[in-house]
Amino acid sequence: MNRTKSNNSKNMKNSECNDDSDMTANVYKLITNEDKPPDIKYDKENSWIAAVQMFISFLLAGFGMVAASLLLDLVQHWDVFQKISGVYILVPALLGLKGNLEMTLASRMSTHANMGCLEASLKQLIIGNLCLIQCQAVLVGFLAAMAAVAMGWIPQGVFDIHQAMLLCASSVLTASVASFVLGLIMIGVIVVSKKMNINPDNVATPIAASLGDLTTLALLSWISSMLYRSLGTSLILPSIIIIIGAILVPVCGYVASTNSFTTQALDEGWVPVVSGMVISSTGGLILGYTVSSYEGVAVFQLVINGIGGNMAAVHASRLSTLLHTGQKEKSVISSTTKLLMLMVIPGQLIFVYTIGYLKAGHTSVTPIFMLIYMCAALLQVFLLLVISHYLVVWMWKLGLDPDNSAIPYLTALGDLLGTALLGIAFHILFAIGDRDADLGD
Repeated sequence: MNRTKSNNSKNMKNSECNDDSDMTANVYKLITNEDKPPDIKYDKENSWIAAVQMFISFLLAGFGMVAASLLLDLVQHWDVFQKISGVYILVPALLGLKGNLEMTLASRMSTHANMGCLEASLKQLIIGNLCLIQCQAVLVGFLAAMAAVAMGWIPQGVFDIHQAMLLCASSVLTASVASFVLGLIMIGVIVVSKKMNINPDNVATPIAASLGDLTTLALLSWISSMLYRSLGTSLILPSIIIIIGAILVPVCGYVASTNSFTTQALDEGWVPVVSGMVISSTGGLILGYTVSSYEGVAVFQLVINGIGGNMAAVHASRLSTLLHTGQKEKSVISSTTKLLMLMVIPGQLIFVYTIGYLKAGHTSVTPIFMLIYMCAALLQVFLLLVISHYLVVWMWKLGLDPDNSAIPYLTALGDLLGTALLGIAFHILFAIGDRDADLGD
């Protein structure tokens, strides 16, 4: 629904099924032959049930991020990562797509599910949203590659066309394939969750993150490594990939623009997506610098970034649903905020000791390391949850849909804050003398 005034936003009738257009009632009538959608019933959740649903989904997401961290620890030694620094810059930007696209899709679809739109308009929702994220993924993949090329070119003062084409083709193909596959999975998760009476706001965004990190990193590593083998010999394959991507953007964009459920998201979504990509790319610069000094950062970077971004995304998704269903906004330190903060330490302990048990990475898990790491993780999550509250409420008052706009900023800030705080933590550890042989290996 197009909400241009804050009063209209706050006074939306609970009987409206929000399909992001002014034609809600007409669309619903065409689909169901009824004059208006059914009344929305968004019952207050039991806090313990919500906590269990969120914690289980966070565990799944966390182990997915641990797997991605182990993969990053492995592939950082591959030739393509060693020889082409721009690939490192692509890692946070492309992994951030889970926040910019898949997690935003999960939040948007969760709101539709809680407002009763899935039963009447599932096919329209699927087609419109898959085309929307495909259009956004390819374009953002191209922009991320351009940023990586620029950030690698400016310090060195040398432009290599072969490396630029490799980065562009790798980024575009990774973004396109990952977004399509993950988009299908996310829609399936939300439909199944609703049928099982599980609130998709609690589980969808963490699952998107758990699958997104591993899938995207694996695709980027494999695709860039394959293209690296032909580096300096031929530009045909990268050129074909880029041309196909350029064709997909207007085609998918047109389909999304004609779909009533995604018209507003297509209009509003570009600034958050591109801004999130820029913020994540800045985190990539910090990551490249810290990894060159402390290789142990790599294996923990995805865990701290992922958990912080996931928690902020769940917080934003739940708050957005409350606003869409006409409920009163909560205080900054709400029950959801408290539950999420309580999950930080047990969740991080499980994932860090899993990494230590598998003997992954280049850092020993000592008591002083755990203390400083936990301080960094708690500070990151607290800052993100506070920012999430004010950002969602501010967007709602401006007439913007937080489902389309909030999560890209939050997950990108999670990447930036997590990478920066982790780098500071490693600097502190090195400065106070906890410099086991692995810390700066």
